[in-house]
Amino acid sequence: SAKFNYPYGITTDGTNLYVADRENHKIRKIVISSRLVTTLAGSAQGAGFADGTGTGAKFNKPKGITTDGTNLYVADTNNNKIRKIVISSGVVTTLAGSGSAGFLDSTTGTSAKFNKPSGITTDGTNLYVADTENHKIRQIVISSGVVTTLAGSGTGTFANGTGTAASFYNPKGITTDGTNLYVADTNNNKIRKIVIS
Repeated sequence: SAKFNYPYGITTDGTNLYVADRENHKIRKIVISSRLVTTLAGSAQGAGFADGTGTGAKFNKPKGITTDGTNLYVADTNNNKIRKIVISSGVVTTLAGSGSAGFLDSTTGTSAKFNKPSGITTDGTNLYVADTENHKIRQIVISSGVVTTLAGSGTGTFANGTGTAASFYNPKGITTDGTNLYVADTNNNKIRKIVIS
């Protein structure tokens, strides 16, 4: 009976699924056992930007989503921001990203700039973001909000290498086993591995 509009990203805490419902500009919750679907965050008014609680918050085409079991972290793609949602309360805040498309790192929180971030994953301490149109993999320290580039030259080409000597072309999907990252390097038609250390 539920309806979605281009659901894009999905994650689970083992009990529930959390879906980045892209074209509805919402984060949806599905109870796995009952399949009950509710809106955890995102306004009925559609696309926009606002921090707030539940439907008082606004997103603009969110794509990536991950969880540490307590919080959700969302790549709010068209807002060029990384958002945090406290699962228990639905409180939405901005963890990183100024909102202006661009590239700026070695900085903290909303001073950093992203360009259409799509994929996101966490090892519990850091977030790793596929910063799609910057052609980079970014790292965010959750506790401090410090943003740096883990890998990617930013040139939109292909090269294996270390850190910024490697090149990606519109990377979108990303996941981790805690030791390595695995990246869907979309326009290179490759699956890449990054040793985090």
